[in-house]
Amino acid sequence: MRFKSVLLSALLMFVTMGAQAADTLLKPFVLASKGVGTVAEKSAQVKSVLAGSGFTVVGDYAPYAGAEIIIVTNDVLKKNAAASENGGYGAVQRVAVTEAGHEVQVSYTNPVYMANVYRMEGDLSNVSAQLAGALGRIEEFGSAKGMTAKQARKYHYMIGMEYFDEPSVLAEYGSYEEAVQAVDSKLANNKNGISKVYRVDIPGKKESVFGVAMKGSGENKYMDDQFIMNEIDFHDVKSTAHLPYEVLVSGGKVYALYARFRIAIDFPDLSMMGKNSFMNIMKSPEAIRLALQKTVQK
Repeated sequence: MRFKSVLLSALLMFVTMGAQAADTLLKPFVLASKGVGTVAEKSAQVKSVLAGSGFTVVGDYAPYAGAEIIIVTNDVLKKNAAASENGGYGAVQRVAVTEAGHEVQVSYTNPVYMANVYRMEGDLSNVSAQLAGALGRIEEFGSAKGMTAKQARKYHYMIGMEYFDEPSVLAEYGSYEEAVQAVDSKLANNKNGISKVYRVDIPGKKESVFGVAMKGSGENKYMDDQFIMNEIDFHDVKSTAHLPYEVLVSGGKVYALYARFRIAIDFPDLSMMGKNSFMNIMKSPEAIRLALQKTVQK
């Protein structure tokens, strides 16, 4: 009887822990550290630490003064991307170094959250632990409440807005080889304010992901990275690692997540109306789609 009682208690504990794990609330970003220093100094330190912790830096992007984003990948990320449908979106993680008041913040995309919003096969908890060990982990942020993994996998901002599996088709070519060469070349020419930040090819798969910088002014300001972030990244802890956006080549087709989904996954608490709301960037999703389409189309 004593053995059965112990066995039953252990079983109940296992079930409870499993339920708690399933209900873990995930947020888009992780604050790694904050303190004195400069963006240049911290960025150099971050790159060195990441390289020594098994990550490869594939690009960096300074979208505006006081901010630098470092994009990294490794074999675990690429392997999980290869095992997942349209997994290229999750083949990288973004690390941001940002001036905020009198301090410099280091933050990064939450791998487990991203794995779920991108509906990937693995949850990247190993990559999460690797980043935390390299850079630190104070808290997750980007949403007051957070989402369970199940909620993240089904996420869209509201009724009528796009899901992960409803991307924009920007162009179509005769083959993957033709498509990826064309996109790489067109991004290098920096037309329509769109330029290449990085490229990662997914192993064993005809798929590549590109990170793109977006610059615009005047009538084209709505697709501009700085304009958008000035409107929506207004909290004390900065969500700079939202950038840059992605273009995915899969087979002969070129895709981008529609901005009403791509922005919302990183800013799920953003109000629809009022100050610092989606209403202030209402024209941005279509402006982004059109700029990307003009850049990569045949």
